Amino acid sequence: MKRILIILALVFFVLTTLIPLVWMVSLSVRGEGTVLRGVSDLLPRQPTLDHYREVWAGGAFARFFLNSSIVATLVVAGNLVFASMVAYGLARFRTRGSKLVMGTVLGMLMIPKQVTMVPLYVLMARLGLIDSYWALTLPFLVDALNIFLVYQFLQTVPPDLEDAARIDGAGEAVVFFRIVMPLLAPVLAVVGINTFLLNWNSFLYPFILTASEHMRTLPVGLALYAQGQYSIDWGSLMAGSVLSVIPVLVVFFLFQRQIVSGLTAGAVKG
Repeated sequence: MKRILIILALVFFVLTTLIPLVWMVSLSVRGEGTVLRGVSDLLPRQPTLDHYREVWAGGAFARFFLNSSIVATLVVAGNLVFASMVAYGLARFRTRGSKLVMGTVLGMLMIPKQVTMVPLYVLMARLGLIDSYWALTLPFLVDALNIFLVYQFLQTVPPDLEDAARIDGAGEAVVFFRIVMPLLAPVLAVVGINTFLLNWNSFLYPFILTASEHMRTLPVGLALYAQGQYSIDWGSLMAGSVLSVIPVLVVFFLFQRQIVSGLTAGAVKG
């Protein structure tokens, strides 16, 4: 009976998650003027891809998609390299100020992102970077949470291979990129997927750091794109939302094994 109750609870939670997604897809393939009155209307009688054609052919959505792809790629790459470097330096090279730096990193985790919004905007404005890829990427190339994740993972990795490479004459750059980075693959998968999801779905910072339609990312573009003067084009809005979800699903299914292994790495000590 306990097992059955657990399965029923899991099924309930899965359904509560999937129904909004099915609702979104259903609205995106309905014709103009059709509405959803209830759960019985989730499956459209005459599905159409007109909303998808209109959204993609409009031109603006393709630009939003490109901007989000460029920003997410650069930010993920920056965090994979720079967050690993910072965490590796703090974990392996213990200096007088390393504990203070690590305490600062932990302190940054306790500060809400909204607190730094105004100072960040003022900084980007004074540097003349507003409405550019620089403003959308530079402040986010290193994240405190990613540093903490890699740092904690390094605590479970013995430095024997690194010491052996140094004895063989390898420099610190070779040790880091050829020895340490492959060992960090599980946690880097977690860092990569988390960073990608956060930046792909980010709305607030791209909204305040961009001023033109040319530099909008997908969340900002979708929020403003399908809104008319008197009504909202729900079909186009849902079609754009479905298209924006596809890259997230692809990334997750490609790296799901690495994500699970990264989340469980270090949970059990031998």
